[in-house]
Amino acid sequence: MIYLNNSKLLCLGHALVLYILLIFGRNLTKHPHLAGTAADLGQAQMIAKHWTDLGFDEVKIVPYDVLLSYPNESQPNQITLFDGNTVVYQSQLIEKIVRPDQNQSDVVPPFNAYSKNGEPEGDLIYVNYGRIEDFTWLKENKSINFTDKIVIARYGRIFRGDKVTFAQRFGAKGVILYSDPADYAIDSANSVYPNSWWLPGTGVQRGTTMLEDGDPLTPGYPAINSSFRLSEEETELPKIPVHPIGYTDAESFLKHMKGEDAPAAWQGKLNISYKIGPGFEKDTMKIKMKISTRNQMRTTYNVIGFIKGQLEPDRYVLLGNHRDAWVFGAVDPSSGTASLMEITRAFGQMTSAGWRPRRTLVFCSWGAEEFGLLGSTEWVENYVKNLGNRVIAYLNIDISVQGNYSLRGRSTPLLYKTLYSAAKQVKNPNPQEVSAGRETVYDTWIKSFPKKDKNIPYIGNLGSGSDYTTFLNRIGVPCLDTRYTYNTNKWKMSSYPLYHSVYETYHLMSNYIDPGFKYNQAVTRLWGEMARSLSDQLVLPMNVTDYAITIQAMHFNFISDYGPLIKMKKGNFTKRLDYLREAVDTVLNSAKAFEVKLQNLNRNNPLQVRMVNDQIIQLERGFIDPAGLPGRPLMRHLLFAPSSHNSYAGASFPGLVDSLFDIEKDPNPEKRWKLVEQQLAVMTFTLQSAASTLNDVVKFHT
Repeated sequence: MIYLNNSKLLCLGHALVLYILLIFGRNLTKHPHLAGTAADLGQAQMIAKHWTDLGFDEVKIVPYDVLLSYPNESQPNQITLFDGNTVVYQSQLIEKIVRPDQNQSDVVPPFNAYSKNGEPEGDLIYVNYGRIEDFTWLKENKSINFTDKIVIARYGRIFRGDKVTFAQRFGAKGVILYSDPADYAIDSANSVYPNSWWLPGTGVQRGTTMLEDGDPLTPGYPAINSSFRLSEEETELPKIPVHPIGYTDAESFLKHMKGEDAPAAWQGKLNISYKIGPGFEKDTMKIKMKISTRNQMRTTYNVIGFIKGQLEPDRYVLLGNHRDAWVFGAVDPSSGTASLMEITRAFGQMTSAGWRPRRTLVFCSWGAEEFGLLGSTEWVENYVKNLGNRVIAYLNIDISVQGNYSLRGRSTPLLYKTLYSAAKQVKNPNPQEVSAGRETVYDTWIKSFPKKDKNIPYIGNLGSGSDYTTFLNRIGVPCLDTRYTYNTNKWKMSSYPLYHSVYETYHLMSNYIDPGFKYNQAVTRLWGEMARSLSDQLVLPMNVTDYAITIQAMHFNFISDYGPLIKMKKGNFTKRLDYLREAVDTVLNSAKAFEVKLQNLNRNNPLQVRMVNDQIIQLERGFIDPAGLPGRPLMRHLLFAPSSHNSYAGASFPGLVDSLFDIEKDPNPEKRWKLVEQQLAVMTFTLQSAASTLNDVVKFHT
């Protein structure tokens, strides 16, 4: 249980661990719970009942009718290698069952959501990770023509939807994705799941290919009954078929390819020599994709629960986790869902005992995140006028535990202080680390992932890929996402090995990733303490100077990467860079002055306290541009929007970086330079405007 003692939120371990075990084993991971299915509704109802029984002030199941995507199981997706009319090899229809708990009829076969259906046939080209630089290198250095070809790319490095977009842009008519053992079975030797956590050759990563966030038919607006909906042809969904396979299948296709050897960096861990192609060792060989995936209107469900604040009920601290999974989802998302269930149980018990937070706590169980953040995006779009004015912070736990090495944090700078402070209060779940003198989660974190040249742990930027995205990039809410992770210094993996496969089970979690669920307990404690401090402290535990220092570092990196190129241009560019530097300095000066003002704050004056808290939150809102980024009007945060070349990653100064990307290769470079000049002006203005939110209420002019 959790109780309040000297204004600290503390967890008593044994009861919490048993409760997490119960949730995992009996409720969340026993059966598949794909979005838009009966299981999706069933889990929503279970969570709503749990919160109602706890005595929450308000609990709502909020449905949205959205476009989702499913394979046609009567016409299964398959990839076939032909030699004339003879079948050489066919991909597996389902993943091999290696434990009886996986043998369930409602396991969805491997597929990529929103793939175009069709049956393309032709030559195969190996494109490494399918990044823009991979396609460009093949075209420019090997004169590869992708038109009417099928490409095969290994998972990793970038979002799978970007791989499909690049293939489509270069003229390919189909995409095959696979998980190479070099990326997902690194130290496997002869041991893969179920004997270790490494991916077997039959394991397949499911996942969406949609680049946009939210319902694709109602971009920018909620998917409610009165909404105007686009036709599917008017959306930005993929226009070519795409399908995932395991590395056993991939080897059976790749070993027959002809052409030059792929570069050394492109060679994976399969027992073959990777060839570029196009085509196969025999000219009579062709590969055919038979993809029957169809888009369907389905209903998905959010569950929203409230504990009303006592003194500032119109200020919200949100905690969120998505509920849906491609199959059993023991890591993603159910490790996080277990934490959410325990946190709500603890806060519910505290309110029953008479405690009330200063500000309102809002607990969010999102639907259809895996398809493209649909549940959270539709909710933000639906209630944007309320949320934009009232939300203090959004704390996201997509996954609580994907490894047992160290904490990993990603956040906007306003929440650095909150995260560091909470991590220092949570006991270390690793007994060997405790024996070495590292008693807290923070101690192991700073040892494992130190920030360069700083005596603090590294916190990464937020990109996309989880439910914080719309809060941050549409309405400027300070956001955070954290989890326990594996040793990314040792294993350069884009995800844990069994990600989105049928093998991501309770057995995996309880035997290999988090035996005893002590790491899940630590993340739950961390999440609870952050929520308590944000909802209960008089002055918000945020540091605006952290933001200013981060912006200075972003500016330094931007000038290092692009300054020489920009200064080569004639005209106003040098002056515009000077303006940008001055704006960066203005943010720092305003932040320092604001921190001095906080030191002299009359904390007994509730109106003054409310005023400075609002100023802190307005700083984040200040980086929102209503016009959005070039070509991406719904991405509005000018500092931390996802990269246009990898939707999982955040890009600093994304409008500028996107405008400058490969500008020297553009057929109309002067048009691009006009855009660069405009974006320099927009970024300069935005920084100045954001800085003014920290100034005195009648002295905000610069």
